[in-house]
Amino acid sequence: MSVSVLTVQNLTKKFRSGWWPFTNPYEYVAVNDISFSVNEKEILGFLGPNGAGKTTTIQMLLGTLTPTSGSIHYFGQDFATNRYEILKKARYASGYDSLPPQLTILENLDIIGRIYGLSKTKRAEQIEQLLKLFDMWNMRNKETGTLSAGQATRVMLVKAFLGDPQLVLLDEPTASLDPDIAQEVRQFILEQNKTSGMSILVTSHNMDEVTEMCDRVLVLKKGRIIASDTPENLAASIAQARINLIITQEYDALVHYLENKGLSYIKHEHSVEVLLDEHAIAHFLSDIAKHHIIYSHISIDKPTLEDYFLSVAK
Repeated sequence: MSVSVLTVQNLTKKFRSGWWPFTNPYEYVAVNDISFSVNEKEILGFLGPNGAGKTTTIQMLLGTLTPTSGSIHYFGQDFATNRYEILKKARYASGYDSLPPQLTILENLDIIGRIYGLSKTKRAEQIEQLLKLFDMWNMRNKETGTLSAGQATRVMLVKAFLGDPQLVLLDEPTASLDPDIAQEVRQFILEQNKTSGMSILVTSHNMDEVTEMCDRVLVLKKGRIIASDTPENLAASIAQARINLIITQEYDALVHYLENKGLSYIKHEHSVEVLLDEHAIAHFLSDIAKHHIIYSHISIDKPTLEDYFLSVAK
């Protein structure tokens, strides 16, 4: 039986525009009655197009925004009344946040370790271990205000994993990182989840990243949760696949065939990309053979999580 480390029930956030009675105010519902949970040892992806309500939800989960209604429980405790105790076991990092710029990396992390209640020895050990892991140990005495976006993101990740938290909220954790460092971060997250049983809630616009890391994905649109499933199942809900054909004979005949059938396609110089329902692929290939259309190469790309995301983002 799954144990929830975070439970959100009927969470709603409304914003009022204007200042009554001088203007005519109206309510904007940024998050609309959402309920979900993050289970023990689970990596949960949190997806949605811009304006879907992801950031507002994260801010409520951190206590920087007060919900209009609904409840948030961490580890079975009400967040509204046990925030201090809860935040000892939960962490947050964003690819867009920063630390006090005039302090060095080491000074910033040492202060954070003290806030988390780590002993001097434990702070020193974990800070060194994590900075070395993210290839930042040789920069430990640099002021954080002098760091590049990618370097600052790595320091924020070190901050999030100090003190062996039980739950980590990550907002676009690899947004500013080079591909090689981003891959190292993903591997680190997966390793932490595997070895310590740490639960993780992660937002990302990198669909390959979400597919690689997440056990389950929540999809938010216009303030509501519209889907909750595995990345594979969400991708499979998009029936269309891409068929790429390099045509060696009867190229024009293929284009004519596609137009007559009303099929979606993209023309290239010597190839054609056709969008088809997966169950129709065999019939399509048999049919074009009857029209003496010959191809030298074929590739079939099944639907991905990105295809699903693009379909719901419209």
